[in-house]
Formats: sequence, C-alpha cells, structure tokens
Amino acid sequence: MGSVVLPHLKTGWHVDQAIMSEDDRLVVIRFGRDWDPDCMRQDEMLYRIADKVKNFAVVYLCDIDEVPDFNKMYELYDPLTIMFFFRNKHMMCDFGTGNNNKMNWVLEDKQELIDIIETIYKGARKGRGLVVSPKDYSTRYRY
Repeated sequence: MGSVVLPHLKTGWHVDQAIMSEDDRLVVIRFGRDWDPDCMRQDEMLYRIADKVKNFAVVYLCDIDEVPDFNKMYELYDPLTIMFFFRNKHMMCDFGTGNNNKMNWVLEDKQELIDIIETIYKGARKGRGLVVSPKDYSTRYRY
C-alpha cells in the first residue's frame, strides 16, 4: 500500500497542535473508536488516499474514548466523524445531509473522498468557511 502511516493523536494537546501546525494544508481528523468496524473501514480508505492528498492535506486519527476532550464541543456522538480544519479554523462542508459540521458516514469510494478533501482545501484557500461538496449525499445516506 502507501508509504504513509496515519498518525494517532493521543491527547487533546496533540489534536490542538495538529490543527494549528499546518499553514498550507487541510487537516483531516477522523474522530471515533479505533475498534469500531465503520472506523476501521474508513481508516483503511483514508490510509489508501493519504499519499495521494499529502501535498494539500494531512490525515490524523483520534480515538474519542482515549481523547474525550472534544466530544461535547464537536458533538462527536456518531461511531465515526471526519472533520476538516484549515489554518486553525474548522471548515464546514455542505454534503446535502443537513449536517455541515462534519462527515459522519463511511465513504469507501477513494476518488470521492479525494474529491471532497480537494474541494474543501480549494474553498479554504479562497477564504470560504463553508464549502459545497462535489456530490450531494442526502439520498445516499439515510438513517
């Protein structure tokens, strides 16, 4: 596979540092439980694209049991949550799901995931706080 191993953020301090340390790349953090099947599937996909997006995005994993600091603030109640940050600012993305703060489903299409990350990155570079996803996920992921 790729040459990239996804780093785990082990404390709230590490999460803050990861978000603050990147000036030019999008910071993508998967919050969830490492043992959760959905997280495992998503981590596999993130691992597979990490090398392809490394010029404009960096991917981290954070276990919400190990680091509960952000659970309330970011409302991390789902088994899996992916959030995006740029220059220390939380980036929002309209996926058509009504939740613009985060992505909370497994996306196993490699190219779609790359497209989303790239779209958010491009919007962030233009100074947008909210970016519209290249695809509408409202009908695909009904719970």
